[in-house]
Amino acid sequence: MKNKQDPQVDGREKPREKVPHIYVILFGMILLGSIATYLVPAGQFERVKNESGAAILQPGTFEYIASSPIGWMEFMLSIPMGLIQSAEIIFGIIMIGGMFAVIERTGVIDIGVNKLAHTFSNKGLWIIPTLMVPFSLFTTITGQVELSLVYLPAILPLILKLGFDKITAGGIVLVSTIAGFAIALTVPANLGTAQEIAELPFYSGIGYRAVILVVILIVGILYVWRYGKKVKENPEQSIVYEESSEETPTHLEDNTASKASTRQVLASITLLIFFGILIFGLVNYGWYFRELTGLYAIIGVVTGLVAGLRSSEIAESFNEGFKKILLGAMVVGIARAVAVVLEEGQIMDTIIYAFGEMVSVIPDSMTAVFMMIVQGLLNFLIPSGSGQAMVSMPIMTGLADLSGVTRQTAVLAFLMGDGFSNIFYPTSGYFMATLAMGGIRWEKWIKFIWPLLIIWYSLCVVFLIIAQLINYGPM
Repeated sequence: MKNKQDPQVDGREKPREKVPHIYVILFGMILLGSIATYLVPAGQFERVKNESGAAILQPGTFEYIASSPIGWMEFMLSIPMGLIQSAEIIFGIIMIGGMFAVIERTGVIDIGVNKLAHTFSNKGLWIIPTLMVPFSLFTTITGQVELSLVYLPAILPLILKLGFDKITAGGIVLVSTIAGFAIALTVPANLGTAQEIAELPFYSGIGYRAVILVVILIVGILYVWRYGKKVKENPEQSIVYEESSEETPTHLEDNTASKASTRQVLASITLLIFFGILIFGLVNYGWYFRELTGLYAIIGVVTGLVAGLRSSEIAESFNEGFKKILLGAMVVGIARAVAVVLEEGQIMDTIIYAFGEMVSVIPDSMTAVFMMIVQGLLNFLIPSGSGQAMVSMPIMTGLADLSGVTRQTAVLAFLMGDGFSNIFYPTSGYFMATLAMGGIRWEKWIKFIWPLLIIWYSLCVVFLIIAQLINYGPM
């Protein structure tokens, strides 16, 4: 009888998956973007700076300009330029990988996993909503979706120990945080910026968004629960079953609970203090990857020393962590090169103008839905929520006024279109980094998430139509 993982079945070799490597996919996108600069006319909008110094696109100012297609030299430099422009994010991703490698070496994660695994040993599935609800609520208030980079490596050992797979862990983190981010209640970056441009009261319309968030989150929890239950009952149902030999680290296979040493207790307290500092900096000072990279390095070093690791052990752990996360970090820079060629070829504004014109000819009853679609497409090129708001919301606000759609509905369409695509597009830096932290291949994740995205977007269409019917206003 043949082994279940034997590549030979009845004398024939099992067909192998023929999904291109993520580098191949991104290189193809860069090439297509470069070719597009020869086919799409160059153009530009005028931009003015607001009180905060951010450049906001001015509707009605678009004009075609002389074409400047991407040449061989620009094409060759697009990836280096993408890496340079994404340097803060790349170094932040690499450093968080090193930090967690040090924390793992202290044994603190093992002890926490053993205790939680014991608590949920007879009710493992309940760990899913227990984690997803607070992750979503914190994100919908603060907008700190980048904390997925902290959540996933922290919960991954526990999820594996409870009999699930790494896709389940990724679903718990990414589905919950993006639900909170996409249906933002008080997120300053994307919601605040969009409402400021639309001249709406900050965080207005929160009641209707709260209803939507509850529905979206419940659907997400049920989806992850269903997948996790299937994997727990039959591991062969896992999307990453062929990787099961790498799924559970050997040091987690022993279920015997170990008692924390005094140094490990102190290291745990140190981590909690640093986590408080991290949240304080994110919320009050808008820290981004530059500040976080420095903090991650300090956390790794200080926690390692408190736990009793030698300086050479800390350095070696950082190095091992760097190696594990390098792919995810590089993907961010290479993905950025797609936008680089469109900007260098001066067709980015032309694409934005074309999207706006497309929405303007859509029947009024479907305007909000097409706004959401356009925002989703734009997010591939402009992965920054606030950046996309400054580019697209001036146009969408004007189109909303002309079509009879309320500006609040236009903001809701922006949130939905921008939000959910962040856990799909390879140009989303934090998303690709989170997958890398969990050892999840992009194509495996897409296989898991696409049915949920279809359900979510279908619900969004319904909610947007309702918003138009009720004349969704400031509130």
